[in-house]
This record gives sequence, structure tokens and C-alpha cells, in this order.
Amino acid sequence: MQKFGNFAGQARHGLEKMTPSGFMSRPNMDLGIAQPMKRPIGPTPVSPLAPSDAVVHLSFNVPFSSSLPGPDPAEILHATPDALQRWTFPERTDTSSPTYKLPVHLNNIESLRRLCKSVSDTSAGRVEAVVTSSEPKTIPALQRRPLKGLVTNVVVSGDADTVHKMRAKILNETPIALRCAIVDIDTNLVIDQSQNGVKANVLDHLDLLAKFTGTDMFVLNPKPADPEGITSSYGNGSDHKFDDRLRIAIFGDPESSEHAKTRVLIMIDQVLKRMVDVVKLELSLHSIICGRTRKNVRLIEAATKAAIYFPPPFPRIYGYIPQGAHRRGEDEVYITGETQESINQAKKKLNELVVNTKCYVKNVNVSAHKIDSILLDRLDKVRKVMEANGSYVLFPQLGSQRGLIRVQGTEILHLERTVREIMALAGQFYGASWWLMLPENAQGSGIRGPSPADIRTMLSDICTNSGADVGFDKLTFSINGSDDSVKAAMMVIQEIPFVKRAQYQIRVKIELANEHKEFVSGKKNGKINKIMGQSNVQIIFDGFNEYNFYIDVCGAQYEATKNGLDLVEQEMPASISFHVPDQYHKRIIGIGGQHIQRIMKKYSVFVKFSNAMDRGGVGKEDDDIKVDNVICRTPARNAQSLDLVKQEIMDMVEKVDAEFVSETVVINRLYHRELIARMNEIDELEKKWNCKIDFPSTEMASDVVTISGPEYQVPQAVDEFLGMVPESHEIVVPANSDLQAFFGTEDFNVECQQKLKSQYEVDLHLREVSKPSQEGSEDEARLVLAYTRNNAGGLKDAIDFLVSRLIPHGLDATTVKGAIPRPKSDSFEDSLPFFDSKLLQHAPAPLGTESPTRSTFGDDASERGSLFDKIRKPGSISSISSFLDRRKNQSRSPGSFFKQASSNASRASLVSMESRESGYRNPWNDSGVNLPEEEGHNGWPTRFESKFPFGVVPGDVTPKHDARASFDSGRPGTSHSLSGYPAPIGPPR
Repeated sequence: MQKFGNFAGQARHGLEKMTPSGFMSRPNMDLGIAQPMKRPIGPTPVSPLAPSDAVVHLSFNVPFSSSLPGPDPAEILHATPDALQRWTFPERTDTSSPTYKLPVHLNNIESLRRLCKSVSDTSAGRVEAVVTSSEPKTIPALQRRPLKGLVTNVVVSGDADTVHKMRAKILNETPIALRCAIVDIDTNLVIDQSQNGVKANVLDHLDLLAKFTGTDMFVLNPKPADPEGITSSYGNGSDHKFDDRLRIAIFGDPESSEHAKTRVLIMIDQVLKRMVDVVKLELSLHSIICGRTRKNVRLIEAATKAAIYFPPPFPRIYGYIPQGAHRRGEDEVYITGETQESINQAKKKLNELVVNTKCYVKNVNVSAHKIDSILLDRLDKVRKVMEANGSYVLFPQLGSQRGLIRVQGTEILHLERTVREIMALAGQFYGASWWLMLPENAQGSGIRGPSPADIRTMLSDICTNSGADVGFDKLTFSINGSDDSVKAAMMVIQEIPFVKRAQYQIRVKIELANEHKEFVSGKKNGKINKIMGQSNVQIIFDGFNEYNFYIDVCGAQYEATKNGLDLVEQEMPASISFHVPDQYHKRIIGIGGQHIQRIMKKYSVFVKFSNAMDRGGVGKEDDDIKVDNVICRTPARNAQSLDLVKQEIMDMVEKVDAEFVSETVVINRLYHRELIARMNEIDELEKKWNCKIDFPSTEMASDVVTISGPEYQVPQAVDEFLGMVPESHEIVVPANSDLQAFFGTEDFNVECQQKLKSQYEVDLHLREVSKPSQEGSEDEARLVLAYTRNNAGGLKDAIDFLVSRLIPHGLDATTVKGAIPRPKSDSFEDSLPFFDSKLLQHAPAPLGTESPTRSTFGDDASERGSLFDKIRKPGSISSISSFLDRRKNQSRSPGSFFKQASSNASRASLVSMESRESGYRNPWNDSGVNLPEEEGHNGWPTRFESKFPFGVVPGDVTPKHDARASFDSGRPGTSHSLSGYPAPIGPPR
């Protein structure tokens, strides 16, 4: 990078040459009870403009999903009309062709070109739009997310108002943000056994849905089995009951794909003989009546056994509608149930929630550029915030240039939390201005302004390689986008030759919460004054609204401005939040705050505790029991101390309550309804283990259930929860006359069925003895082993036990269908690949299997498998000892800290599961066994004694600015992403 000291003519130091930028006036922020909100519908029309001498150039990227691949042609069982031609390459196409050359992506770009050409031709020269598509170049000097695939850029030139309307027209009339939604469906529901294929009426219905919703649908073969059996948590092994499900892939724009996905889910309910009905509710009330984390809807579904499908919360944000497609009504809520009576009960309960709902509404000003950025990049996070707080956020339509959002909630506390979270998202985007000042005798000095064609080429290159929106008006660049993209755009601009030769002024605007103003400025503005002295920049604090303010970093040299911006970012607050039960707060704070003051001074980190009273009263919200109630904050340059502070605080918490973590288990989504119907049992389970069980929303069609709580309680909670999930495994054995006679004897009941139940928690049932398909073969007996999910780890041993009891009665073990092969040999062969020794037995290659939990039982799988596979009831104490010994050897590795709950459970709790009747009870080791690592100080394990942990710590961790490659902004938010803090948090003392 060239040094700016050699460039001729530097801008004068000061702000008198800088163009003032207007700020939005402070709005009236009064709260009040209001009626439900209505969204303005439809894009702003492009009106003819009067001639104007001022020509504005605006460059922006059209977010086509050019990296979205189509389905594998080998997996396609059925495709809706024309879908195959759009989403697969033609025959004889080079296999190395990039994804963006799929016909659907090429057609989208061509349609955009036609749209821009049509507008340019019909505007009589008042507006011109140029489209370019290219692959972005890498910028190694910046730690930023690289733009992948093909980037399509549009440069619009014309009057300022027309340019912005043209941008809105393009974004709302092109299929941006294409996505693929997947719905898994059990094979036995849609397969016609007589034709050995999918039922014709199901395929016809999918074709009709694709045409009605404007999407492309594919019926795909089941996913191939995972050869490694990789699992990251309990019960998540490769399960053939999940792997043999067909997949319906839905391709389309966000709203169309969501509509089609819901229709497919309703089709599955209809196949299950469930009735369907619809009720109309005002859109802005949907997330409010659902309650925080959809608690109210869960109670309704548990009471009525109905499934409730809410529409997407942001309809018509993107104005694009496929040709001939129909949009789902934004107020239509679908309900499916076993009987019409259950549906009527669900309707009645929903109506009661609506009648009893009292709403508060608040309007908040946000920059129009940042609203568009949130709509394009952060909409999923907004949805999570709404679900967590039971609130609703109304955004203007994309590209409308309206800078106002409305937030609606049932309680002021939750409404305020939602607003703060939205404002924190807005703070992840920067705005910058770059003013060029050509001398009066520019023609004589050889410096000239660029031509319109040069400007369009220049802006397209800047925008393509940075990802920011860049405008050019009267020798002024305006840049808007995420923090990384704005800095990347500035880096590209400073390399432009005519920019180097001219004098210029730069201003970068950072948005931050008002409560952090003193934190960043320091006492008597000491931090800011020091940065201005070091970097030769000016820093101005400018108010914006009641939540956020602007930090303007202004400079006359790029390097100086960049350095000042980096220093300001280093003073921005980095934070981490986590949960500590309220009963430990006084112990941690100490008498007069002496304990916490010592920690804060030691690490230069400010710590704030939030108790139940701060969150709205004791017992007011059950969910508040598990929210993050401790926040640690420090300047970003000291972010590495946050983990150390958390570690020292958690040392004062008893192990049974320490370190809240989350685990996931995979359960067929259709069985979620049965589990939700047993909500009373689940509530008791949550209270017993101090954990929280979250089911995915009905519209997500996800199999993943999340269980969160203290890391030493989660394993027991998961085990008991999986005990509510029944499963079965079938084996087929040749049944000779001797074996058939044995099945009917009392010995079979005593030796096989009763022992399997007592030793392995497996119920054995003889399903049938049938004639085989091939003539001349023996009869076949089908044996079904039924068990609960938490005992799946003992299935292999149960099958081996059963086969060993049947062999004396004429069974050939090699003819058993459905048996699970032995795991790989536990030899040292893999560790000694270069020693050719006959003393080392060769481990057999892993075989395919029909295991209900994973495809192989090798060492690599067991390392990542379920804890309960290793300490299941039929296992011996020797297997537990070997498991603990392996953990002992791994405990000091840097990556072993806080991986997840399954690899972080206390050894005492593991052993105690085998010896709960021990007479001696140590509060830190209730098994009565002194484990080696717990013979330290007061029985604490080494993990609690280490002051320098490595690895990733769960929680809301904000990384350092100079050591991240952020997908969002990476810059810390002003509050935790889900909990929020209603009270301001001041600077460290």
C-alpha cells in the first residue's frame, strides 16, 4: 500500500470545507396503547422527473443467490414442470462449471438486464442503468467475509429521487435472496408399494402447489448414510429412521418458498387424515399472542393436539411475485387437528388470547440505508428477537427510503428490549462520506474530474469488490454497508488515481447506544482527546435518537482516518453475558462489593448483575430464570480478559448450577406433537433438572429439540427426555421347525424376553413367521426389539444376547438380517501405520449397518457419541473407568474446555449414575469416589483452578476487532442478543 505522504496537495485540517450532513430530528417517543398496525403495500411508483443539472450515480449489488446449487440429478425422483431445466445443467455440460451458470441464475441476470434497458429507453435519457456481473477480487488486507460466486452490480445515473426509486423498483421486481427449503417426509406415507414409487396423487398435488406458489419442487431420494456416524450430541447419531425419509426440496424467493413449505406440511397432515381449517388474525398480533418463545401456542397445541401454522412475519417486504403465483394471506393462520372439535377449541383459545391482549406501540427513527441492510442481511435475527420478547416489528418496504420502524408489544419492558436489540443491529452498519476538492485551476494542473462512463465503471468496481452501496454526487462518495464492507470500499477508493491527486475529506459515521457514550469517551473525554492527538483526526459525538448516537471520525488523509477509526473501534465496548443463578449474586459481589471490585480491578472489566427484580419482578416470567443475568464489559482492546472474568466468577458457583449450556437432540418432528401433548411431564422434568426444553416452531419443520441448562444437569435431563421417545428395531431370522417351537415355549419368555427387559431395557416381540419370497428357503421370523431412545446404546448388546440364545436352537448367526456388526478392533494398528508386524491384528473394515443410532460403532464415532452409550445400564463399571481414563488424558488439551455439555459433564455425576446408593456423600463428588483430578483444592477439578482457559466459551462472546473475520459486524452489540438489559450500564470504575 502506498504512503499518502508523497501525494501532492493535502486538504486543510479542519471541518470548514466539509459538507454538513443532515440528521433526523428527534421524534416524539411517547408510549401508548394502540390499535394493530397496517403495512403500506406496493412499491413507490417511478414518476416522470423535471430536468435537472444534478446527476447522481448510485451503485449497489443485487443480492441474487448465485451460489445456491440445484439438486443432484442422481437423487431426483420427481420434478415439477420446468424445474429440472432451470435448476440442473444441460447434458454434456462441463462438470466443473460454477454454480452461477445454472440456467435459473443466468435467466435472472438476463431479466435484470432487460428491466434496466427498458427503464433506460423509456425515460428519455433522464435515467440510465448499467448492469455488470463479475467475480469479486479478494482483499487480503481486510479480515472480512469474502463475497462468493458471481456478483451482479447495477449503477443507476439520474436525478437523486429517480435513482432511489429505480433502486427500489429493481430490488422489488427481481427474484432476490433465492433459497431452498427442505421438508422430510416418511417414506411409508407417500410410497405406493404396488408401483414401487411415489403415489400419483401426491405428485399431482406437488405440481399444483408449485404452480400456485410460483416455486420449483423436487422429490429427492433419502440422504446417503453418514459413513462416519458423526454426532455432536446425545441421540444425534446417524439414524436409519431419519435417513430413509424422502426429501421435498422447494426452491424460490423467501415468501414463495415459505408459502409452499407450509402447504407441503399441510399436505402431509392431510395424508395423516388430519382436518384443516383457517382462521384470520391481524398480522401484527401473531408474534404477540404466541408469547415469549411461543409459550402460549405451545399450551394451545398441548391442550388440543392441533398444529398451528402462522404466516411469515414480514410479508411483502420483498415486492417480487413470480408470474402467475399467489401469495398467502398475511392474516391467514392454518390449523390442523385430528377432529373438527379440536380445531374449534384451538380457534377459541386463540380468540381468547386476542381479546385479552393489550398492545403498546413505539415509533423509532433508523437510517433508511440501515433499514435496507437489516432487511437484506439480518432479518433472521430480527425474527429471533421478536420471538424471544413476544413483540412485533413493522418495517417499511425494501428500498422505500423511509426511516421509521414501529415496535409493538404487550409490556413496556419487552418492547424496550426489542427496540434496543434492533438499534444494536443498526449499529453493525457504518456510513461514510469522501469529499473531493479539486483546485480552481484543475484544468491547468492536469487534474480533471472523471467522465460519467468512468464514474460508472469506477463505482461498479468499488461496489463489486467491497459489498457496500456507493453513491457519487458532486465529487462526493457516499458509502453505506456493514463495517467491513465500508472499510473495504474506502481501501479501494484511495487507490483510484484521480483521488490520490486531489485533496479530500473523509467522515465515517459509527452508531452506538447512548449508554456507552461515557464508556467510549472516557473521563473528561480523555480517550477521545488522546486518539485525536495520535491520529490527526477529529471525532465528533452527534445525537441521533433516544437510543443511539453517532461517532463521526473525520480526517484529511486516508491513513490517518483509518488509524483513528481503528483506535475508536478498540475503545468500543466488548461484552460477554452469561447466566448465574440469583442465589449466588451476593456471594460473588461480597460485603460492600469487595469481591467483585477486586475482580473488576484485576482484569479492567466492568461487571453488572441483573436480578429478578430488575427483570420485572420475582416469578413474573418463568423464562427469566434462565436468561443471561451477568454482563461483563470492557474496551475491545482488552476483550481477551472477558473469558478470564467469567471463569473466576463461575468458580464461585457450585458445580450443579455452573456453566449453562445447550444440547440438541434429533426427534422426528411428527412425534413432537405427542411430546407436546405431555407438557405436564415435560414441565416436571424441567423443574427437576433446572433445564429448559425448546421445541422448534411448527412452520420450521425441524427435527431438532434444544435442551439448555447447567452443564452437569443437562445429561440427566436429556436422558430422561429421551426416555419419553419410543423406538424399535426389527431383525429377521430364518425360522426352522426347532426355532419356531422354541418361540412358543416358556424358556423363550424367561431366557430371552424377560432377561432382555431386565438387563437391556428392551422389549422383545415376535411379530410373525412368514413364508419367504424365494421358493425353497426356510420360513422367516420377524422379531421386534422395542426400547426408548435413551437405551438405544444397548441395542447392539441386546441383539448379540438374543442371537446367542437362539444359536443352540439351530440359528445361523450369519443369516440374521438387521444385526449390527461389531465395532472396529481396539488395536494400535491405526496409531502405527508404518510398522508391518504380524503381532498386530488387522482391524476389519467398517461395515454397513442398520443401527438405529449410528452407522458404525468405531472409536471415532464413540468419541463423539452419546454419553449414555458409554454408561448405559447393561454396561459394566470397567467401561465407565476406561471412559473416565480417556477423559483424564484429554482434560488438559487446549481444545477440551467448554466444547459442549456432552464432552464437559462432571466425572462425579457420571460415576454417581452407577452408585447412587453410596453411603458417603461429598458435595463435590456424590459417588463417594475420589477421582484423580478432584484431589486438588477443596475437591475442585482442574478446570475450575485454571486461570487461562483455552478454546471457545459458551455465551455471548464478542471477539477482538483485529482478530476476527466477522459475518455480521463482529463489533459488540449494545446488549445481549436475546435477554437485553433495561437499565443503562456505566463505565468501569
